[in-house]
Amino acid sequence: MSGADFKGRKGLTRLWNALGYSRDGLAAAWKNEAAFREEILLAAIAIPLAIFLGNSGVDRALLVGSILLILIVEILNSAVEAVVDKASPERHELAKRAKDMGSAAVLLSLINAAAVWACVLWPTGHA
Repeated sequence: MSGADFKGRKGLTRLWNALGYSRDGLAAAWKNEAAFREEILLAAIAIPLAIFLGNSGVDRALLVGSILLILIVEILNSAVEAVVDKASPERHELAKRAKDMGSAAVLLSLINAAAVWACVLWPTGHA
């Protein structure tokens, strides 16, 4: 189905198709990306831990959201890498820059998660 065919769909049919494409994207990330599989294992441990350790709904949302953000950024990084590899299979400075920036985004999402967990789980005691 072309992009034009998809955009012409309306309502539940469009939603159903979009869910299928999302499922396919998750499956492709799982199949082709070792980092994504590792981060899913991290999420499988961290999300239940976040629900247990969070003292409030906001705490739990911050802890879980920071972990989900890692998965989101990893999928976007993998998508950038796939497009770059398709468009420019030879070595090129712009291709390297795009891949390095995607990797940096993943690193920042990991740092963000660590900072959120530290702030939520080790409060300073200021009220």
